Amino acid sequence: MKIKHTILLVAFILCAGILKAQQPENILAAVGTPPNPKVQVSWNRYNDHAAITDICKKLAAAHPNLVKLESMGKSFKGKELWVMTITDSKVGSGDKKPAMYIDGNIHSNEIQGSEFALYTAWYLAEMYASGNKAIMSLLADKTFYIAPTINPDARDNFIHQANTAHSPRTGLIPIDNDRDGTTNEDGFDDLDNDGQIVMMRRKSVTGRYKVDPTDNRRMILVSGEEKGEYELLGSEGIDNDGDGFVNEDGEGAYDPNRDWGWNWQPNYIQGGAYKYPFSIPENRAIVDFVMKHPNIAAAQSYHNNGGMILRGPGALEDLDTYNALDIRVYDALGKKGEEMLPGYKYLVVYKDLYSVFGGELDWFYGGRGIYTFSNELWTGYSMYNKTDGEDSQTQLYTFDKDLLMKDAFVDWHPFKHPTYGDIEIGGFKKTYTRLHPGFLLESDAHRNMAFSVYHAYNTPKLSVGEIEVKDIGGLTQVTAIINNERMIPTHSSQDVKNNIETPDIISLTGGTVVAGMIVTNRDMNFTVEQNRDPANIKVQNIPGNSFVTVRWLVKGGSKFTVNVSSKKGGLASKSN
Repeated sequence: MKIKHTILLVAFILCAGILKAQQPENILAAVGTPPNPKVQVSWNRYNDHAAITDICKKLAAAHPNLVKLESMGKSFKGKELWVMTITDSKVGSGDKKPAMYIDGNIHSNEIQGSEFALYTAWYLAEMYASGNKAIMSLLADKTFYIAPTINPDARDNFIHQANTAHSPRTGLIPIDNDRDGTTNEDGFDDLDNDGQIVMMRRKSVTGRYKVDPTDNRRMILVSGEEKGEYELLGSEGIDNDGDGFVNEDGEGAYDPNRDWGWNWQPNYIQGGAYKYPFSIPENRAIVDFVMKHPNIAAAQSYHNNGGMILRGPGALEDLDTYNALDIRVYDALGKKGEEMLPGYKYLVVYKDLYSVFGGELDWFYGGRGIYTFSNELWTGYSMYNKTDGEDSQTQLYTFDKDLLMKDAFVDWHPFKHPTYGDIEIGGFKKTYTRLHPGFLLESDAHRNMAFSVYHAYNTPKLSVGEIEVKDIGGLTQVTAIINNERMIPTHSSQDVKNNIETPDIISLTGGTVVAGMIVTNRDMNFTVEQNRDPANIKVQNIPGNSFVTVRWLVKGGSKFTVNVSSKKGGLASKSN
């Protein structure tokens, strides 16, 4: 018993030493990092919906003046669709500030989008709490709406069930893919119960594959008259429904990124489309949230993979929607993104990838006039920081061996298959090829966070500049300049063209307004009068990095106040 007590005492002393080493006074914070975060999160792993919920709730509890947590609605299976509102609530109401909307994980196997969105929320809150002036200024001016996962049902399926890196890509509403009258009866089968769905191979005299002599994990296609040793049989599985096919009818088959009400097409034209636009409950909840928050001026959706900063249009048929003025804004943001995200390329969906009808990206811009990017996270460039062969199969094997200690591969091992007989099972785990290895996850999360912050920073920032008051004989002429100090206008050209959002209102108080006008050329005294409600001048747009000039003719008064109200530009006020 004495020995046992001694061991416990030693353990206590060691633990006490460890705890002391973790105290703030014992830590030298790296630059650009919260020095002593209230919410401790490890950013080298992936979180299921329960863990995401826990992190969101902890952030809201630890930073009540910054983070508000609410649910946009429920998923098909009843999970909460969490969204965090992040802003300095002591400096104005969040719904009156220009806002950035961020979501991730619309495709269920593209899970790191949730970690990137969560990291953004965590970083903003913790850096504000640490006294970082740049973040404090940002959250005084802007609002962030961050929805970590918008496909939580299938996310949990990917994390907790045996899957490949590519399944399930979709949601979990049951669909009969093979049209045999039943759903979900022939999905993947974890034959050896190791939690991984990898590949099946068997020896065959007619096989077209052989083992790579430089790496016995890899199968390579033979050429010419060379004889192969193996045939590949696809992913692990059996023919559950006896129709002669394996793995063709898993859980869900609709694509939630083909469900949006902009250039939507039915399934026979756009594979993956569901019943009608916004027929998927998760997307319907997002649309309702966005419509209730007209202050959203910028948006970011996180996908994987390939290292891309994508903008629309998704299809050639929609090319005219993206006009030159808006493309200038997109180009400026996208090119900056290429600098901030090594290995990423700024691309256009339809031109550089493929056609997408009914995509989230296009609805946000086309339907709401919001400047929106979709980042395809993870690029092979990050493996060795070089572009040569960045997507090659060879690099996947060497990187796993050199830097991951072969943790990404399930070694080939024998199995008796009920249909194929003696086979071998092996291959890359589901957490490789599309997803970040742990040690690279936080680095890329930080860079993508910074790009989103840059985007949000460049949403409109309005101020009232010069106010000129001039006596013109019986009346007072008040002229005011309204500045937009950022790149993004208060209304995109798509917004102006389609009258999506209400005009900006520039108001004057302090006297009886008898006339109000927009000044189109101050030097030449050219104006356009607004005949109705002259005290509240309606302006279609305040351009980015520019200004508008307005004027009133007023009876009485000498002290005037100019107020500006813009849905996407926020509020501004000044008195003479």
